[in-house]
This record gives sequence, C-alpha cells and structure tokens, in this order.
Amino acid sequence: MERIVHSVYAEITPNPSTVKYVSDHRICELPGEFEFDSINEAKGISPLAEELFALPFVDAVYLANNFVTVTKTDNVDWDFINMELREFIRNYLNQGKPVVQKEQEAKPKKTKIDISQFSASDLDDQIKALLDEYVAPAVESDGGAINFIAYQEGKVFVELKGSCNGCPSSEATLKGGIETLLKNHLEGIEEVVAVN
Repeated sequence: MERIVHSVYAEITPNPSTVKYVSDHRICELPGEFEFDSINEAKGISPLAEELFALPFVDAVYLANNFVTVTKTDNVDWDFINMELREFIRNYLNQGKPVVQKEQEAKPKKTKIDISQFSASDLDDQIKALLDEYVAPAVESDGGAINFIAYQEGKVFVELKGSCNGCPSSEATLKGGIETLLKNHLEGIEEVVAVN
C-alpha cells in the first residue's frame, strides 16, 4: 500500500475559538463526522483526538472528511499555538496513524429544550433537502456541521457542530441566512432555533 503524504493548512473560521486544519487528502477512515468535547469521549474512538487533548490548550475536536477543527481554551491566543497544532496534525497524519478507529456512539444531545417531544412532520424531508443542498456545504467550509432535529409548530430545530457550536456569529447565520432561506422556500416556517 502506497503511503500518503499529507499537506495541512490552517483556515480561520467565523468562530474565534476554532481553527480548521485541512489536509489535501481524506483523513477519516470511517464515514461521517466525529465530535469530541473531552479526552474521555475520544478514548478508543479517535487516537488523533486523544493525542490532541493531551495538549493543554485543546478544548474540543471535530473530525470530518479531510479536516480537523480544533477549539482552543480561552487562556491562550492562536498566535502561540496555531503553527504547533498544524505541524502536530501534519506529522500525525504522515506517520500513517489511525485518525478514527470505530464509529462514535450517539451521545445524549445536550440541548436547551426537550427534543424527545418532537414527532415527524410533512416538511421534514423538504427542510433536510434544503439544508443539505444550500447550508451544509457552507457550514462545512467553515469547519462545522448542521443537523436537522425537528420541525414543530413553525419552528425548525437544528444542532450545530464543530466551529459553528458556540460561534458568536452563528445566531446571525441562523436568523439572517438559514431562516430566510427556509421561509423563502417553504410555507409555515417562522423561526430556526439551535438546540445546543
């Protein structure tokens, strides 16, 4: 098997606490996205995330396709750690170590509202299609993800992941971008709400 040599560059995201580190090759051996808020969540699933959490300034790790989004702690500036993180990730990938070893079990969603009360609606598939076509690519380019949770009584509930979770501009994106898009394409949409 031919060894892949990764080149990694850093991209600034709208969230000042996160940076997206992009490889020129796919990094996740398994499909999907992987989000970790602690070393305990990463244990046995992502050796890369485990090693990143060993660094004292890493607060969260998000892995998908060909990138790693790292959320830093508040006590350090990116100027002091950005190059170190980029080199760390590049060296890790070039050693051929596994990034993800197994599927991540669905963790209980930490939400501001009880999402267990929602049931499927007639608009669910249309909302998902619009989010997948128009929103997901832009959100992924910023180092994050958006997942449809439910539609109930005029409200669309979504979960934000990666750099989007906790981003100061995410509320403006939800209201000015996503909400407007859905209102323009579907009748009955009144509001888009992030559950996390």
